[in-house]
Amino acid sequence: MIHPTDSVGQIATRAGLTEDEVASSEERLFTLGLLRTSPSGGRVAISPESAADALLAPLEQDILQRRIAMAATRARLHALSGDYLEARSMRSAKSSIEVVEGIENIRAVIDDLARTCTETLDALVPGGGQPEGAIRAATPLDLETLERGVKTRMLFQHTARKHRATVVYAATLVGAGAQVRSASVLPSRMLIYDASCAVLPIDPLHTAAGVALVRAPAVLNFLQQLFEHYWDRAIDFAEEDQRSGSEPSDVERDVLVLMAAGKKDEAIAHQLGMSPRSVSRIVARLMERLGADSRFQAGARAALQGWLT
Repeated sequence: MIHPTDSVGQIATRAGLTEDEVASSEERLFTLGLLRTSPSGGRVAISPESAADALLAPLEQDILQRRIAMAATRARLHALSGDYLEARSMRSAKSSIEVVEGIENIRAVIDDLARTCTETLDALVPGGGQPEGAIRAATPLDLETLERGVKTRMLFQHTARKHRATVVYAATLVGAGAQVRSASVLPSRMLIYDASCAVLPIDPLHTAAGVALVRAPAVLNFLQQLFEHYWDRAIDFAEEDQRSGSEPSDVERDVLVLMAAGKKDEAIAHQLGMSPRSVSRIVARLMERLGADSRFQAGARAALQGWLT
């Protein structure tokens, strides 16, 4: 300020403002540190750089102290990693099958297994399109696992290829290095980490009810062979059905096989991961193409044409 000892009234007259406006502006500048009390009376202006240093110094000191505390806490937690892995190994050795209940506990266990696996992850994902919320939650962890070089194979059902969010999810995984295929029928949801621990739902119809962690070598060997059985018969997720003429598609063929076995639409829908309405439409279309008046007749004519082989 050019006249530091001027009164509020003098400044108001010179600036063409009211005394209240001048007083309010002075208080605001003083709060920001841009004005400081002069030894000779009145207030003098301070450079913005000096005001910023004085105003922000306590905050910068507080941030520095918090960063130091965070680094110390992180170091203490990392120091426990060895004890945790040792305890986890002991638990795995003592219990070949462990039951985990509660959705939060299940998520924590799967998160732990995904973050600590180092070589392979094989997954069976039955049902049609996956819930978008589940996809959003799984994607970051899946990408992190792939980034660590873990060989990942995921097997969906054919019906998932008609679900946009699942298609985008599969494409994202493939782009990050995963192998993704689809098959007509899958027995159950299953995750196998490093061929040393499998996660299976206790109740396939209610996967949030609980899971079993299986580490028994004999059982793991069987589950791995089961995965390979379906994987070898699956097709690339992005592959289109190239059948021509009146030949049934893979899904239509599976519907015919289950029809011939006497399954109702609801049972077929559940096994193929489809809605009963979709199955009913497929059945009606097949019966029309086969010129059949009943499901039994449709199955017989499909067999005669070699559609069930």
